[in-house]
Amino acid sequence: MADNTFWIAALTGGTAALASWVTSRGNTRAARSQADAATATQRIERLHDARRAAYLDLIHHGQRMADLHWKESEAHRSSGPESRSATLKEFRDRIRDTYGDLRRAVRVVELEGPDEAATAAYAVKQATTDPYQALNSILAGASGAEDCFDAAAYYPYWVALSHFIDTAKSALRET
Repeated sequence: MADNTFWIAALTGGTAALASWVTSRGNTRAARSQADAATATQRIERLHDARRAAYLDLIHHGQRMADLHWKESEAHRSSGPESRSATLKEFRDRIRDTYGDLRRAVRVVELEGPDEAATAAYAVKQATTDPYQALNSILAGASGAEDCFDAAAYYPYWVALSHFIDTAKSALRET
């Protein structure tokens, strides 16, 4: 009987050790899986937050640019001939400064992605070219430059900015 007791105790002890080892490996794998899932979730949240901040910054600067286009157009119509040139030069300088901020915001969107948002952001930047050239034409006294400015500064620019906003919304939903 003593011999059987020894083997039963050895078998029970071996089984307990094996069960402990299996449980330990399972717990380790579960902990590793949880850590990997938490890391992936945090990475996605950081990406979402970075993209959102970049998109909001571009929208802010895009809106500032649109406001300047609107104010420039109004100033051109309401100012007298003697002060028109100085007023328009002031707006040109403000538009140029705002363009620098807009261009930087576009670069950040290009960095954060995705490609569709970057392409839409670049289109917003490009939509500022024609109004700026038309403003310079106004300052140079070119005939019909005011109409060119109005045609370029409003509808095409708003279409580009609106398209970017729609693209940004879609990109944020996907992250």
